Amino acid sequence: MQLSSAIRAMLVALIAFAGAGLSSAARADSGTVSLVIYKAGWFIGGSGGSGTLNFRGRSYALSTGGIDYGLVFGGSKTVLRGRVSNINRPSDVAGVYGAAGAGIAVGRGARAIVLTNQKGAVLELSGQQTGLMANADLSGLAITLK
Repeated sequence: MQLSSAIRAMLVALIAFAGAGLSSAARADSGTVSLVIYKAGWFIGGSGGSGTLNFRGRSYALSTGGIDYGLVFGGSKTVLRGRVSNINRPSDVAGVYGAAGAGIAVGRGARAIVLTNQKGAVLELSGQQTGLMANADLSGLAITLK
C-alpha cells in the first residue's frame, strides 16, 4: 500500500513539474526589433550599432557589437527590422547571436537573417544593407539593453 502512495506522489509531482514548465513556455511572448548596424573589416571585421525593442507596449534601447572572422572586406550600414519571439522579459533579447554567412553588397541590397541566442530568443530580421562589403565569415553579434 505504501508503494502505491509513493508512486501516486511521484506522479503528482511529475505532473506538477511538467505543468509548471508548460505554463512558463506558454507565457513566452514576442515583440518587434529595429537595428542599425555598421560593419567594417579587412580579414577581421567589427560591427557596432544601436536599436530598439518594442515589447508589451514599452520601448527599450538596445546596443549591438560584434566581431567577424574570415574573408571580410569593406564597410556597410545595415538597417534591420523584424520580430523577436520566445521571450518572457526584455532582458531575454540580450545575449550573443552567432551566424555563418556569405555575401556581396555593392551599393544597396536586401538582407534577411534568423538568429537565436543562448536564452532561446529568436530574431527574424530583414532590411537593407548599403555599402561595399564582401564577406564569407563567421560572425557573432552581441545585443545588450542600454
